[in-house]
Amino acid sequence: MDCGLKLFRVLKISFRTRFCFYYCYNKIMKHVELSYTKDLMPTLGLGTWQAPSDVIESTVYKALDLGYRHIDTAFNYNNEESIGRALKKWIDDGKGTRTDLFVTTKLPHVGNRASDVKKFLELQLSRLQLDYVDLYLIHVPFGFHCDPETLTPRVKSDGEYDVDMDTNHLTIWKEMELCQREGLIRNLGLSNFNEEQIRKISKSSTIKPQVLQVELHAYFQQQGLRKFCTDNDIVVTAYAPLGSPGAKDHFVTKYNYSPDTFPDLLNLPQVKEIADKHGRTPAQILLNFLVQQKVVVIPKSTSEHRLRENMNIYDFELSAPEMDLLKKLDKGESGRIFNFLFWKGVEKHPEYPFHIEKNYSSKDKQ
Repeated sequence: MDCGLKLFRVLKISFRTRFCFYYCYNKIMKHVELSYTKDLMPTLGLGTWQAPSDVIESTVYKALDLGYRHIDTAFNYNNEESIGRALKKWIDDGKGTRTDLFVTTKLPHVGNRASDVKKFLELQLSRLQLDYVDLYLIHVPFGFHCDPETLTPRVKSDGEYDVDMDTNHLTIWKEMELCQREGLIRNLGLSNFNEEQIRKISKSSTIKPQVLQVELHAYFQQQGLRKFCTDNDIVVTAYAPLGSPGAKDHFVTKYNYSPDTFPDLLNLPQVKEIADKHGRTPAQILLNFLVQQKVVVIPKSTSEHRLRENMNIYDFELSAPEMDLLKKLDKGESGRIFNFLFWKGVEKHPEYPFHIEKNYSSKDKQ
């Protein structure tokens, strides 16, 4: 068992605020407690989107050695098998046990129907070499018809993606609840859902959504959605907490995005000024800014230097004026990077979660 969790359980510490601490590898690591199972979810995780499968195996093993315990992946990331090998090797090498880990994965868009939930989950568990996942999210609220040979979305002759207009969140969720009762999932959650969609699921469910994973960073702070989640005991996880600088080349090359779509948050004068004052890096400031507001962050990196750097965010605190300065960077909806319009025709789906504004379409045409 991980040394920090062992200490936590011996002391039997519990806070109603659901913000907890444990000591590991000489770092103070914060956790948030999930309300249904009381499981502890580390507020810092390793994001793995856009991490190549031939690199991510060594990266995950290295991260676990450094003290990371929260690993975030997805079917669509095409790296679950590599991550599974790293997790198994780390456990087999005697570095820790399964209960030390918090592993998140996601139901893919091509599996967004009740009849496919368990099929995809069991495939993902096999790839991850796990008996259960700590958190299973519906990755996106819309669905595509699946090419059974490639397990990717079907694309029509006009280039549009073949959207499944019959996506039913309630029946999907019921199947996920059944999988939770069977012990295949510990906690259930959502990703990229809007408030109305979350409310609908919550009203009809036995197990309420425990986590919402969304794009969240200094330029897109989602204050209203976060308040709703706080009021409903839903933990918020931020993907792209640094503005996703590593995804820029991918989207410019593959989807013809404008480079301006991706903000350079790390070089903002306000961020650099605060970083200099604290003797920290801009990345550490941006991550601390979110964690200090009880948001879970999952920055992606394959560099050992940056993995270490991203861990060192718990031994300093931003002042109220510094927090206010960073909060003023929020651009609202215009700060959103990921609108999913790179899947041509997705906005026609009845469960497309975002309001389409002129700035969205212009981003994709540039």
